[in-house]
Amino acid sequence: MDKLTKEQRRKNMQAVKNKNSQIELALGKALWAKGYRYRKNDKTVFGKPDFTFKKLKIAIFVDSEFWHGKDWENKKFEHKTNTEFWFHKIERNIKHGLIL
Repeated sequence: MDKLTKEQRRKNMQAVKNKNSQIELALGKALWAKGYRYRKNDKTVFGKPDFTFKKLKIAIFVDSEFWHGKDWENKKFEHKTNTEFWFHKIERNIKHGLIL
């Protein structure tokens, strides 16, 4: 059960960045410095990956550690709200092998 109203939840979700995160910017700068040229958030590629190298047929998706359960055993109890949902979601991600 969500503790926020629909309007509050909508506002929170709109504030979530889907591009140009700190991790993405750092990776982009490192790739560029090494001489790799890429396209960002290419809508012509399925899934709209963060970085694409079309000639090499490589797509890179940049996700934060949170969604993949990094240090999950230590951090799992930091969730104070909607814990059942988050436990299920992140443990399912771990089970599916989404940790790289």
